[in-house]
Amino acid sequence: MKISLGKIIRFMAVFFLCQCGFAAAEDVAGSKDHPLLQRYPQASIGDYSQQFNAAEFAVAKGAGGAPKRERKEGKLTAIRYFYDANNQPSPLQLIRNYQNAIKAINGQVVYERLPRENDGGETTFKLATEGKEVWVQVTPDIFSAPTQSYTLNIIEIEKMQQVVSANAMLDEINKSGMVALYINFDTGKSELKDDGKATAKEIIALLKLSPQLKIEIGGHTDNVGNAASNKTLSQSRAQAVLAAIVAGGINANRLTAVGYGQEVPIGDNRSEAGRAKNRRVELVKK
Repeated sequence: MKISLGKIIRFMAVFFLCQCGFAAAEDVAGSKDHPLLQRYPQASIGDYSQQFNAAEFAVAKGAGGAPKRERKEGKLTAIRYFYDANNQPSPLQLIRNYQNAIKAINGQVVYERLPRENDGGETTFKLATEGKEVWVQVTPDIFSAPTQSYTLNIIEIEKMQQVVSANAMLDEINKSGMVALYINFDTGKSELKDDGKATAKEIIALLKLSPQLKIEIGGHTDNVGNAASNKTLSQSRAQAVLAAIVAGGINANRLTAVGYGQEVPIGDNRSEAGRAKNRRVELVKK
C-alpha cells in the first residue's frame, strides 16, 4: 500500500499532539524536516546536514545488553532538534511517538533501548519506500542546554536494480540448473514493482527461447520476523512472479511456485549483507 507524502504529513500533524506554548526558535539556515518524518511540535532545528555518508545503527541487543550496531552507507540526513522550553516531552514519549509514526507508514522497529537514569534511550527503524531501503535512528539527549534536544538520523540506501537478461539466465540454468534473482519488494509485500515486472519479462523471454524448459519459482526470505509469516510471504512473492509470467503468455503447466521462507539461507543472517543475499527468488530447472 502506497501512502502519499501529504497523508504522512497530516498523520504526523495529528499524531504529535500540539500543546500551547511559546513560539519555537528559528531553524538554522538551509535546514528542513525530512519528508518521511516531521518534528515534534514547536521544536526547532539546531544542527543539520545532508550528504552521502556512513552511520552506525543499533540493530539488536548484543552481549551484556550493549547494542549491536551495523554500518550503513547512503544519503544521510542528520538533524538535531531542540524543544520549545514549554513543550518538552519525556524521552520515552518521544520514542513511542516516533515508533507509532513509523509503523503507520509500514516501517519496522528493529531496536529500542528504553530511557533510564542518565540515558535518554534510543530506537532504530527500517522501512522500504520508492525503491529505497531507509534506516532511521532517534536518540533523545537529556543533557542539552538551554533545553533538551533529540537527534534524528535518516539514511537512504538505493536498492540495486538487477534485471538479468534472458540469455544470461538461460546460460546459468544450463550451467548449474538454477539462477538466483534479486527482485525488490516492499517490506512485507508481494506486489511486483517496476524492476520485478522487468525481470518477469526476461523470464518470459527465457521460456520462449527454451520451449521445453520447466521451472520452479522459489521464494526465499531472511530470518527477520516470524518464520511462519516469512514462509507465507515467500509463497506469495513466488506466486506473484508466476502470475506475471503466465500473463505474458507462458503455459502455467511449465511453472511451479514454492515458498521456502527463511529455511534455505545462502548468506549469513547475522549481517545486513547476508540477509540481503537471502532475500531472493530462484528459478530452478525441473
